[in-house]
Amino acid sequence: MKRALILLLFLLATFSVVSAQEIGTSSAGISGVALTIIGAAIAVAMAGIGSAMGIMTSANMSLGAMHENPELFPQFLLLSALPGTQGIYGFVVGFLIILWSGILGGNTAALTTSAGWRFLFAGLPIGLAGLFSAIYQGKVCASGVGLVVKDKTQVAKAMTLAAFVEFYAILGLLASVLILLNIKLI
Repeated sequence: MKRALILLLFLLATFSVVSAQEIGTSSAGISGVALTIIGAAIAVAMAGIGSAMGIMTSANMSLGAMHENPELFPQFLLLSALPGTQGIYGFVVGFLIILWSGILGGNTAALTTSAGWRFLFAGLPIGLAGLFSAIYQGKVCASGVGLVVKDKTQVAKAMTLAAFVEFYAILGLLASVLILLNIKLI
């Protein structure tokens, strides 16, 4: 987990420097475009890393359980896929950031540094909520695999408990969208 966060911070720092140099900003400041791209990268990368780690946790448990119970594959598939939704939420927010900022259409004239910071902060709620909720949802789903192995009729209970963790990713998505809806470009 610590290695993933360190790698993410390193990539974001490198990406921001490269973006600033490509856009032609001076070393004294960073442009609104670069900040906006960092915000989109935070939303997509952090939620995606969390989903990958959560899926890895639940899928590892599922693979071990399938050795003894291959007929339970459909139930294990559902439990393994649940932590992937946070990555989808992060992608949606990243896309909205790029779309609503004007970067996608090439119209970045109104994208000031102040607006860039707002777009960056819009990516943080889903990035952080997606990262942590997906990791912990993967752990809940892995425990759910153990429950299903003992009694295959308990898959709904396992998914319900995993949905409690999902709720916080949805709150992160909602917070990011609400921030985005309140960013005004002049």
